[in-house]
Amino acid sequence: MLTLPIPAFAAMVLAFLGLRAWAKGETPVPLLVLIGALALQSAVVAGNQHYGLPGFAAVQPVLALCLPPLAWVALVATTRRPLAAADLWHVTIPAFGAFAWALAPWWVLDLWIVLMFLAYGGAILWSLCGVADLAHARLGAGERPLRLWRWIGVALVVSGLVDVVIPVLLALGHSDWVGWLVTGLSSTALLVMGVLGLSPSLEAVPEPEAAPVASQGDAALVAAMEQLMAERRLWLDPDLTLARMARRMGVPAKALSGAINRVKGENVSRVVNGWRIAEACRLMREGASVTEAMLGAGFNTKSNFNREFLRMMGMAPKDWLRSRS
Repeated sequence: MLTLPIPAFAAMVLAFLGLRAWAKGETPVPLLVLIGALALQSAVVAGNQHYGLPGFAAVQPVLALCLPPLAWVALVATTRRPLAAADLWHVTIPAFGAFAWALAPWWVLDLWIVLMFLAYGGAILWSLCGVADLAHARLGAGERPLRLWRWIGVALVVSGLVDVVIPVLLALGHSDWVGWLVTGLSSTALLVMGVLGLSPSLEAVPEPEAAPVASQGDAALVAAMEQLMAERRLWLDPDLTLARMARRMGVPAKALSGAINRVKGENVSRVVNGWRIAEACRLMREGASVTEAMLGAGFNTKSNFNREFLRMMGMAPKDWLRSRS
């Protein structure tokens, strides 16, 4: 009877989601490339592990080595800066894997795969330590982009650890467990990375880089930001980003984020959402529905609106509206 192994199912799901995201034209190209590589890797795993297709055993490890650098490049491109020629050095990772497969002992390639998954996964997690705001992420998404990228880093680390366990199981004589481990954990990790990478919260809003300016006091910088927000009502823009605010003020995004954190004790996303909640309350007092107030205040997701409203007002929007009635 014809069966569909888990890696093949994962490949089909990722391919469908990736094509749909490409057709919509909203997902950044680096993320689309990552999704395509994840789908292709899942298909190769299925062809090698379950169907024994010739040549797939050689392709599988080299293609796997493309995934960690692609995840890192996607993180950089969607949260920090445009990609540059200097980023091309990441192609040396799979290139060395191809060299090791052709000319080196088998354990060199296996060790290289483990090290790269752990190194890139760890680098993603380390780069996000202590980070409160992603400069080019929509502020309406709250802390969700940070959490999603952290989970992608964790998925890379888990994949690396799986590759550590496999030779141990073989040495202990549990070769029958290896197939289940590759099928279950590895395919799940690939699918998780793909689904997380397609989240709308990771869609970047490109901004020109702000020119460096002389340093200002935190209190003065925050006061200038609040004056700008009051005059321009920037929070009404659902695509508002930290980088865009900083550019309007002529200061580096990192300086503005740090000043807000130190003065307000909160990250910039929560500060901006405070303005939005106040605007939503005003709209509901004037007769707007909850949905109308949410959209009119600059929120673009209902879950984030409900969460921020509950945090600030101590009750759900509908309950607050009923209490006002």
